[in-house]
Amino acid sequence: MTTKRFGFTLAEVLITLGIIGVVAAMTIPTLISNTNSAKFKSQYKKTLSTLNQAALMATAQYDLDYASVTTACGASGGTEKPDVTASMCALINGTLSGATYYATASAMKIPGSTASYTINASPVVAKTTMKAYQLADGSVVAFDPALASCTLAPGDPITGLATKCYGFIDVNGPTLPNKEVRCSSSAGKVASSVGTCIVRNNAADMGDIFPVVFHDGTVEPITDAARYVLNQAK
Repeated sequence: MTTKRFGFTLAEVLITLGIIGVVAAMTIPTLISNTNSAKFKSQYKKTLSTLNQAALMATAQYDLDYASVTTACGASGGTEKPDVTASMCALINGTLSGATYYATASAMKIPGSTASYTINASPVVAKTTMKAYQLADGSVVAFDPALASCTLAPGDPITGLATKCYGFIDVNGPTLPNKEVRCSSSAGKVASSVGTCIVRNNAADMGDIFPVVFHDGTVEPITDAARYVLNQAK
């Protein structure tokens, strides 16, 4: 009597493990990109809502919104009060608790490093010279130092607003990649009336920085890429 034993040879096991490794190497980066993209989109939408709610609250309590800001943040921007100073800093101080003020975005430090906050890959709008707040949830809101009187007449395009009304949201805070979102199908640009922009879920195009524009009681995207991502956010 002979007994047959069934099993895999060492060669077969090694080949199978090799195939699994190749498949994992191909799919894991895509899964990570999709996960990061979903997280960035969700936080972007949440922060936009927070800033719009802040404007509503400031209007109700202090008769102050992004259009009625008339003064640049001073040397003590983090302590300015909306019932005393009509500045962007005062508006945020009076409505958003737990926010940390930075005289410029470059004053922030990248976590785990002594390096200053930088913005990568040739941004269209975002600048490290902008004033910045890190909100309680870790996201960063930055705006032009000269932001004032940002009013948009009914029917006028947002591209008619001066660049002093521009800013950005970094949903990931100072943590990398610190990269402005950009269009995959066309060059990054300030929002146009007819956009052909598509932002793919990959590290080259999806960033954690979203350019916005402040006006009246509203904050909205100012580039085609940021607008596309907002429209795709759930």
